[in-house]
This record gives sequence, C-alpha cells and structure tokens, in this order.
Amino acid sequence: MSAETTPILAQRLPQTMPKSERLRFLLVEDNPVDVELLQSELRRADFVFTSAVVQTPEDFTREVRAHCPHIVLADYNLPQWRGMEALEILRREGLDVPLILVTGALGEVNAVECLKQGATDYVLKGALTRLPVAIHRALEEWRLREQRKQDEAALAEKVDELARSNHELEQFAYVASHDLQEPLRMVASYCELLGERYRGKLDDRADKFIGYAVDGAHRMQHLITDLLEYSRVGTSERPLQVTDAGTVLTSVLQGLQNAVEANQAVVVSETLPAVQADELQLGQVFQNLIGNALKFHSKRPPLIRVSAEVVEEMIRFAVSDNGIGMEKNASGRIFQMFQRLHTREEYEGSGIGLAISKKIVERHGGKIWFESVLGEGTTFYFTIRAAAEEVDGGRVYSSAAGGG
Repeated sequence: MSAETTPILAQRLPQTMPKSERLRFLLVEDNPVDVELLQSELRRADFVFTSAVVQTPEDFTREVRAHCPHIVLADYNLPQWRGMEALEILRREGLDVPLILVTGALGEVNAVECLKQGATDYVLKGALTRLPVAIHRALEEWRLREQRKQDEAALAEKVDELARSNHELEQFAYVASHDLQEPLRMVASYCELLGERYRGKLDDRADKFIGYAVDGAHRMQHLITDLLEYSRVGTSERPLQVTDAGTVLTSVLQGLQNAVEANQAVVVSETLPAVQADELQLGQVFQNLIGNALKFHSKRPPLIRVSAEVVEEMIRFAVSDNGIGMEKNASGRIFQMFQRLHTREEYEGSGIGLAISKKIVERHGGKIWFESVLGEGTTFYFTIRAAAEEVDGGRVYSSAAGGG
C-alpha cells in the first residue's frame, strides 16, 4: 500500500465538498505504471487530493474503514479479485461512495451490466483525459443524493411531528368532549325539569327563555356527540379488512328506515362490491351521505341512488339524490367542521357529518367530492380501496317496500 499527497490548486467542487478539504481517492490497481498515470491525470486536472492504493479485498476493506474515500477508482480485472467486488464491500459497509471503473477494455455489454449493478461510470485507460469529467459528474451525483437524503429525512421528521400533533389534538378533542358530557347532561336535565314544573306558572317570556335553554342544551349535546365521533376516527382505528359494502348499506338503511318512511323516500342500491375497509366507519359515511339526502330534499319525495364502479384499484361509490342541490362555490366549505350552507332554523344539524366522512375516506386512502346542480340534486363520490373478492346481488329500499 502507498500514499501520495499533491497540493495543487483545486477546481470548483460541489457545495458539500469545501475547497480546503482534499479529495480522498482510493485506487484499486495492481500495476504501478497505471497508478502513476492515474495520479498524473488527477494532478493535470488540478485536483487537490490524497490517494491510497490497494490490491486485495482485505486491504480495501481496511482502508475504507480507516479513511472513507470520496471516490474509488477501480481496475475491472485484478489477479485476486474484480473491481466490481469493491462495490459490494462498500454496500456491506453501508457507504455511499462513487465507484468509477478504470480499465483497459470492458466491452459495451459488460459496461452496461456494471452500470446497472451500481458503478457510477467507467473510463478506458487509453482515454484518461475523460477521467476528470467522470469524477466531477460522480461528485455532483453524490451531492444530489446526499441533498435528497437530507430533504427526505427532514420531510419524514416533519411528517412524524405533524402526526404526533394531530394525534395529541384528537386525544384532546376526545377527552374534552367526553368530560363535557356529564355536566351538560345535568344542565339539560334540570332545564327540562324547570320547563315541566314551571310551564304556565310564570309569564310567557319565562316559558320562552326556558325553552331556549333546553334547546341550546340539546344542540350542545348533539355537537359534543359529533365531536366525539370525529375524534374517534383517528383514536379508535380498527384494522381495514375485506368488507361487504352491500351488507353495510343494508344495516345503515335499516337504521334510517323511519326517516325514509317519514319522507316517503325511495333508496335504490346497485350491486356493491367488497372493499378493504373498517366496517363501522364505512357505515358512518353511508349514513351521513344518505341522511343528508333525506334532510336536504325538495318538495319532491327523495329519490336516492347508491352505486359503485371499479376505477383502477379503487371502488368509486356514488350517492345521488334529487334534492335542493348546492352552488359550485360550496365545495371549499362543506367538508370543513361547523360549516353550514343553511341556518339551523332551516335544517338542523351540527355541520360535522361531512367533515367526519372526509376524514374516514382519507383514512382509507381515498378521496371524497361532489357534483351538484342547484334545485336539481347532488351526487357525492368517494373512493375506497377494492378488496380481492366482490359481493353479488342488487338491493332496492323504499318507504313502501321497507327494504329487501
């Protein structure tokens, strides 16, 4: 093994390589003449460098552990081993060091194969004037890789920080909402007792004020319940598994049967395939969308259609109605918490249902959106990852038939 230091004025190097730092070259070469030619070419190109020469895998491993090089210049064929084996040693040591093959003859097939295996470049010994260009390019590629690693690490750290923050926020919302239930239940109960005991015994204004208090307490209870549901999407996640969307819809429509009958509605379902989902959360999405269709209906009896189709590896569900519809500019508001397009006097509700649906769909790796025509109706679309198996059988539900 030998070493040489050549203090020559440096050319402009990548930003991660300060000019005051010497480049460390590790030469895998058994021919002293070729070693001198390589070092002469490096000096001619005005590199400031140190170089070490090794001839065996053992010396190479020892050298990279003691002094990790910036560039490895390796002959393709040596008496005891091949230059490409140096690449395997670098990987085994967990080092990202550019390796340039410097060889007498390689052939296009071998050259392409070496590049595929991870060699940065190759230079023929009969054309060493190309070596500086190959070195600069290798250093620039290395700099870009290092920058990308730093950017990816920083992004991963930000993502983890955001995930922790969201988890803490969800936990806070859950605990706060849960702890508010008991005192609010007492307020609502005592307001109802006041209303029952003193109705008609005080003046009309007192009865009205008590009514306001009871109504406000009930609305607050509904709001807290919805907040709990929203926080549970992230805090009580169950594993996603093969789920029969048709069975889930059947269960949801059974729970909504009174509302269907009260509004003289008809709900038609096409064949729904199996999906990879949390059964309870998928049911929440169906319930929120069909419930909204029942609530925001026009003078006509509600007609609601539920369908699905395969789009690549996702199932795109559609829930359409013939209700009052929405303006196009509502798209940026309706999936946000507490955002309402109508007053509470017009339509009851907390304005959280669609926000819950959006959070559930995104948890499943999908997205949710809508298309609407004011006065004609709305179609909500959402995607869920398809399961390997599908479910057969279409279903039709109506206020007349009851379901089946």
